[in-house]
Amino acid sequence: MPKQIKFKTKPQIALEQIRWACESGLPRGVAFMDAAYGRDARLRAGMTELGVPYVVGIVPTILMWAPGSGPRRMDKPMNNTGRRDEPELVSAKKVALGLPKQAWRTVTWREGSADQLSSRFARVRVRVGYNKLIPEKLSPEWLLIEWPEGEAEPTKYWLSTLPENVSFTQLVDLAKLRWRIERDYQELKQEVGLGHYEGRGWRGFHHHATLCIAAYGFLIAEQAKIPPSGPRSAAPVQVSPLPDNYRPRGSALAT
Repeated sequence: MPKQIKFKTKPQIALEQIRWACESGLPRGVAFMDAAYGRDARLRAGMTELGVPYVVGIVPTILMWAPGSGPRRMDKPMNNTGRRDEPELVSAKKVALGLPKQAWRTVTWREGSADQLSSRFARVRVRVGYNKLIPEKLSPEWLLIEWPEGEAEPTKYWLSTLPENVSFTQLVDLAKLRWRIERDYQELKQEVGLGHYEGRGWRGFHHHATLCIAAYGFLIAEQAKIPPSGPRSAAPVQVSPLPDNYRPRGSALAT
């Protein structure tokens, strides 16, 4: 490992890469992250500062103010004693369990391999308790909860900085789009060879990963040119006409 490379956590590396993408002028979009990243308050705050909206998975223990409540510490940043200083701070799970029955609705987000994928969801606007930040300066976010029928308690939680007027269906659809990232990563490892590297060198691994990602990006770009349900003639490469006297190899002579 080069000496100038210092240890950083995965959320720190992620925020660094997002900041680089913004400074490079890449097109903005909605960021998707699982709970391993979404639970990091500094990462979420950094993305908001950069103007990057997100839909991120979180753990049910994250503290927040439910609708109708708010911070009491005026002009004072939050600290690790938030529960004592802010008695109305409650966990995401407690917010979910306190929602009325009419807050839950069944939403279908896409077609699966056998049937339409649907589940029961609720959403509510909350303020999240960010450590070291002044609560009054924090904007409300969407808390999205999934509680499938038959389960004893909610199974998944997300936070999102999407606009307040985003539709319920669109919010669920975006929260569920992370499966594409998992699929891409699986194909990178199994189909393109990202998981085949057995060396231990820093440079070698990064060269291998870069080539795999470039190859996968090329394949996805080529695949996107062909409509999924279009005719074979929709391919971008024009097929050359066959000569009049063409005969496939191994075929019988015409009589």
